[in-house]
Amino acid sequence: MDKVNQTFVREFILLGLSGYPKLEIIFFALILVMYVVILIGNGVLIIASILDSRLHMPMYFFLGNLSFLDICYTTSSIPSTLVSLISKKRNISFSGCAVQMFFGFAMGSTECLLLGMMAFDQYVAICNPLRYPIIMSKMVCVLMASVSWLSGGINSIVQTSLAMRLPFCGNNIINHFLCEILAVLKLACADISLNIVTLAVSNTAFLVLPLLVVFFSYMFILYTILQMNSATGRRKAFSTCSAHLTVVIIFYGTIFFMYAKPKSQGLLGKDNLQATEGLVSMFYGVVTPMLNPIIYSLRNKDVKAAIKYLLSRKAINQ
Repeated sequence: MDKVNQTFVREFILLGLSGYPKLEIIFFALILVMYVVILIGNGVLIIASILDSRLHMPMYFFLGNLSFLDICYTTSSIPSTLVSLISKKRNISFSGCAVQMFFGFAMGSTECLLLGMMAFDQYVAICNPLRYPIIMSKMVCVLMASVSWLSGGINSIVQTSLAMRLPFCGNNIINHFLCEILAVLKLACADISLNIVTLAVSNTAFLVLPLLVVFFSYMFILYTILQMNSATGRRKAFSTCSAHLTVVIIFYGTIFFMYAKPKSQGLLGKDNLQATEGLVSMFYGVVTPMLNPIIYSLRNKDVKAAIKYLLSRKAINQ
């Protein structure tokens, strides 16, 4: 009888920073600028990795995939966030929420795997340089990237389907900028134990395992570098790894802060804690994709040279 009398949710309301109207204007300007930087920075990296023959290597092939992923991820979420900040239109349809959740989860899962693949590529390049062309052949790289994209997509389909099949009744207010899966699950008026179990399995497969690959890859890399007699060789190896390692630390650091921290509300209070979580989520969703091309262009000589070449060629053509 209770289920018959329930009114099921047809749309959600994303609160975002609705409690902080002055911050909304500031964040609109900041996010808009960051989004433009994301499109330009990652777009330049993709074009450079395609057109410059010096970047026709596995490392830059994966970097191009990472840049394309960052563009897709931010484009699936930032435009709607900007609209809600400037127009106060905070409602999102049930299907729109599902699409946003799918892309967010798919891109996040794929990025975890790509970062693990890139760490393995670094390991082979430094620890097994003579076998590098054989192990990291073009076919192997395409296969590794395809597995990352396909696995991330399948994982997202499973998680999104399980989340959106739940009944949502009564409260439809999501205290978040986006249709983030944990924020949506809190509104379900049904048992979510299956969702929690599948999320735990997903986190193990897409967060923990790639992180272990990164960790052990860099342990072997560090050991190999320390065995080098040439100081120039050591500097070159460290320089090659530093950009990827910086991206990994920022990416995983933000994720673990969001999902692995204790849910204590004693110091901040419930509303301030949720606002802080939303801001951290925005950092993960906007700042990280913006920093990736900046880090790689500043820390990698080949990328820097390729970008300078593209810009100079464009200036000559004009």
